Amino acid sequence: MNTEAASAPEADRLAALHAVLESGSVVKAKRMLNALHPGEMAHVLQSLPPQQRRLVWSMVEDGAEGQVLLFLNDDLRDELLRDMAPSRILAAAGGLETDDLADLVQDLPATITREVLNSLDEQRRERLETALAFPEDTAGGLMNTDMVTVRPEVTLDVVMRYLRRLKEGLPDLTDNLIVVNREGRYLGVLYLTDLVTNDPDDSVAEVMTLQVQPMLATLDARDVASRFEQLDLVSAPVVDEDGHLLGRITVDDVVDLIREEADHQFMGQAGLSETEDMFAPVLLSARRRALWLGVNLLTALLAAWVIGRFEATIQQVVALAVLMPIVASMGGIAGTQTLTLAIRGIATGHLTAKNMRWLLRKEMAVAVINGVAWALVIAAIAWTWFGSAHIAMIIAAAIGINLLTATLTGALLPLLLERLGIDPALAGGVILTTVTDVVGFLAFLGLATLLLV
Repeated sequence: MNTEAASAPEADRLAALHAVLESGSVVKAKRMLNALHPGEMAHVLQSLPPQQRRLVWSMVEDGAEGQVLLFLNDDLRDELLRDMAPSRILAAAGGLETDDLADLVQDLPATITREVLNSLDEQRRERLETALAFPEDTAGGLMNTDMVTVRPEVTLDVVMRYLRRLKEGLPDLTDNLIVVNREGRYLGVLYLTDLVTNDPDDSVAEVMTLQVQPMLATLDARDVASRFEQLDLVSAPVVDEDGHLLGRITVDDVVDLIREEADHQFMGQAGLSETEDMFAPVLLSARRRALWLGVNLLTALLAAWVIGRFEATIQQVVALAVLMPIVASMGGIAGTQTLTLAIRGIATGHLTAKNMRWLLRKEMAVAVINGVAWALVIAAIAWTWFGSAHIAMIIAAAIGINLLTATLTGALLPLLLERLGIDPALAGGVILTTVTDVVGFLAFLGLATLLLV
């Protein structure tokens, strides 16, 4: 490895590489690039404009291409794969582990996928087909079929001799060996610490641990992440409905899953995909965002229509036009707070239909306290500003109504959307904004029409 690149902290190394790229020193840049971890190479590629990306991608050594592709966002990976020759794709896929290969194969054209499958030996092909048989968002889609299994009747000494003869060594992140019977059904695990600290003449059955529960291949990925978090797992076995061992999930895949979920929640609030490329072509980005802008336009038109119903009232009492944004804004903030809390609860598995009622009562109580407190503050400001007790009372009542409505919507909307098969992170914000704007304007202008006109 290049000691010049390895000795500096990661941020300094990446900054140095960018500087070398800008200077045009291709040979030095190639040397520095290939001294990086594949994840760091992917980071560099994703932070470069399209023309520089092509140059840097051509510098990546053949043996590292497959690993780098795995770390890229979906948009950039698809773009690079489209420009790669089939032979180059096959070479990149050849050195990948089964679970990583399964992730990559799903993005390849059908013809290339067939060539990849045909290039594998029978055992690897069967393992890959097993991994591809399950959706990506399940335990089966996350699992790796590369694992070491042992029988319960053999001695620890036999296991140790078996491990020494493994040509390729233990799979990455192996903290235990999986114990199965002759039919391949899962029985338990043998931790490596127990293997090396117990009498070699003991049998696996005497030392193995039975407490590690396997995960069904159909288990939702969110539940997988929750179990890893709650139990501090490094790896976990995956079984089918009959208890036959299929593979194992390792913590590195769960970390990737958690990161993707966090990106999804963050980007979804703006109507963007977590896989979107920051330097994607202009027309592609414009087309993707146009739909979201159109949806927001419809919601804005609905709010404008509500305001238009009270045009005569606004013309008579100009102060209402000044104060209207306050009502909508306060409701929007309160609702967003509850909505974010509820979406996070669903993502972590903490919020369900069973405890929803308790959360709703708590959030409504919070809304009442904040609604009364801030309604009084804003009423005092309005009274001082416009010298009208009626306007002060109207805005106080409207804010109270809107905060309660926003909180109720923010708490119930995520569960309702999830039940309808709609992503709460993507659609929740738009619907909430519509509700708070419409209810806020309707309450404020409606009360004003009744009491002032």
